[in-house]
Formats: sequence, structure tokens, C-alpha cells
Amino acid sequence: MESHKNRSLYARLRFAAAGIAHGLRTERSLRTQALVLILVVLALLVLRPAPLWWALVILCSAVVLAAELFNTAIERLADHLHPELHPEIRIVKDCAAAAVLCVSLGAIGVAIALLVDSTRH
Repeated sequence: MESHKNRSLYARLRFAAAGIAHGLRTERSLRTQALVLILVVLALLVLRPAPLWWALVILCSAVVLAAELFNTAIERLADHLHPELHPEIRIVKDCAAAAVLCVSLGAIGVAIALLVDSTRH
């Protein structure tokens, strides 16, 4: 298999787009998070917060989507390397899922702070 390193920017963007497309096709949680992102952007358009809130919310959303993609990659690699059930692989997968939960809770915290701030104005 040919390495993805030292390819043109266009080629690397195609690889990244293929990863996102695969994740959206195969992972319900990633599709859910992508739908939440659309709803979040709609809420931002309605609330019209300061640019700093836009930045925080978009950054949190990007981190949640990235965490979902990392989780997918870890799960796929673990399943490929060790297809049968194994307690250590379960721990790896649980930790990856916990990382998604952590960043999702942080994003919810930012959303709550935005809503509180929006009600003050």
C-alpha cells in the first residue's frame, strides 16, 4: 500500500474527505453528531451571538466530530488486529468512547454557557 505522506494538498484532502465519508456512512454516532452540528449552526444563526461564541461553539463541534472519528479509527484498528473478544481490547474501546463522552460534555457545557449569556442580553 502506498503511503499518504508527501502527497499534494489536494490528494491529502481527498483522503480526509474519504475518511469523513466512511465515518458518516458507517457510524450512527457520527451522523448524529453531524446533525447536531447543523442544529447548532441554525441556533447560532437565530441567537446571533458575538463572534467569540461562534468560535467556541464551532471549535467544540469540530473537537467532538474529530473525537468520533478517532474513536471509529481506534475501534476499526482494534477489531482488525484482534477480531475476537478480549478484555484489553474492550478497555481500549471503552476509553476511546469515554473520550468522545468527555468532549461532548464539554461542548454541552459551552452550549449551556451560550444560552445563559444569550438570555442576559
